Amino acid sequence: MEQKTKVSAEDGKHVILITRIFELSVELLFKAYVEPEIVEQWMGTKVLKLENKKHGSYQFETSDPQGNVVFRANGTIHEFNPNEKITRTFEMENTPFPVQLEFLEFEKLTAETSKLNMLIVFKSEEFRNQLLQMPFAQGINMAHNRLEKVLTRLSSAL
Repeated sequence: MEQKTKVSAEDGKHVILITRIFELSVELLFKAYVEPEIVEQWMGTKVLKLENKKHGSYQFETSDPQGNVVFRANGTIHEFNPNEKITRTFEMENTPFPVQLEFLEFEKLTAETSKLNMLIVFKSEEFRNQLLQMPFAQGINMAHNRLEKVLTRLSSAL
């Protein structure tokens, strides 16, 4: 089955480009990244903090069934333009990965479709390649599939 979320990484560069077309309005897609209750549903993580503004910050945490924290990420929001753009740092705590820089651009295609372009900048090509050796592409595709499902269900309930 073809993955709807495309992950591109050129040799010799330290960036990843992620693109996905959603059967969602750009407003709904943007909402999935800024409303804590929705973020928690599609990311499967707890939102400890999410300040959607320039110089705001965020923190996410995932625990196992016994309550042990298995993943924690945080960052700072550098640019926040509703329904258009979020520029932020992303740091996975307690991992060897250094901070990444993420450029998220939300593009309206039609009234009911939109496109997400994410450019992730890594400190080096080696760190980028380490991430790509993990099931990163499959994971982000699964997360985006959940995002679309959660928001489709949410919008039909309105």
